[in-house]
Amino acid sequence: MGKSKLLPLVVIGAVVGAAISMLDKETRQHTLETSKKVKSTVAYYAENREELMEIVGSKIQQAQSVYGSVNDNVQTLLQGQDPNELKTLPNTIQSLVSETIQVFSKKDEQQG
Repeated sequence: MGKSKLLPLVVIGAVVGAAISMLDKETRQHTLETSKKVKSTVAYYAENREELMEIVGSKIQQAQSVYGSVNDNVQTLLQGQDPNELKTLPNTIQSLVSETIQVFSKKDEQQG
C-alpha cells in the first residue's frame, strides 16, 4: 500500500487557505498586529522567566484546586444516592462545569 496523502494535502490546503486570506487588507493588518504582540510577549517572558514560572505555577494550582473541588463534589453526589436520583446527575455535573468556567473567567479578569 502507498503512503497516506491526507496529512500532506491538509497542510497544503492550510497554506493555500492562509495565503488566500492574506489578500484581504484587514486580515493582513490584524495578522501583523497579532504577530507583533506575540513577539513582544515572548520577548518579555524570555527576559522575565521567573514571572512566567509564577503565572504557570498559579494556573497549575488553580487547575488542581478546581480538580479537587469537582472531585469532592462528584464523590459527594455519588455517596448515598439512590438510582432514581442519579438520573439528574448529568444536569448537576453540567452546572458544576458551568460554575467552574465562571470561576476561572472571573480569576482571569481580575488578573488581567
